[in-house]
Amino acid sequence: MSDRLDEARSRMWRLFRTTYVTVTEQIEKDLEQAGLPPLLWYSVLWALERAPDHEMRLHELAEEVFLSRSNITRLIDRLEAAVLLCRKRCPLDRRGAYAALTNEGLAMRQKMWAVYSEGIAQYFTDHLSQDEVQVLDAVFDRALTTAQKLTHQSTAQEG
Repeated sequence: MSDRLDEARSRMWRLFRTTYVTVTEQIEKDLEQAGLPPLLWYSVLWALERAPDHEMRLHELAEEVFLSRSNITRLIDRLEAAVLLCRKRCPLDRRGAYAALTNEGLAMRQKMWAVYSEGIAQYFTDHLSQDEVQVLDAVFDRALTTAQKLTHQSTAQEG
């Protein structure tokens, strides 16, 4: 084990990963029991709801929800079949397309949030003090900022 990853840090990482997977799997079960789509659908609907005019280019949406372009295309097909979004042609790029949130998609995102937010609280945040929430917020923010910065530097060096 390296000096940078001692036993305490290694244990903390395992707990972080295990907690994330366990909580996410339970929320997925809760959504399924409520007759709602999977959590990945929520991520797409939420990204579109926050986007200007409730629409995004497909490659931007793929980046936002951490999917490859081929996987986002298949997911968009399923969401479009469920009438939760529609595709729009990009007027400036004939090959490009937008995914646009429908009213049904907005309503579904809100239904899913009722179950999702309850799961976040029940399985995770209800078990934290306000001080712990603030500490974790600062820790995750700093870790994410650092990781994004290092990823950006690595990408810039490759190009």
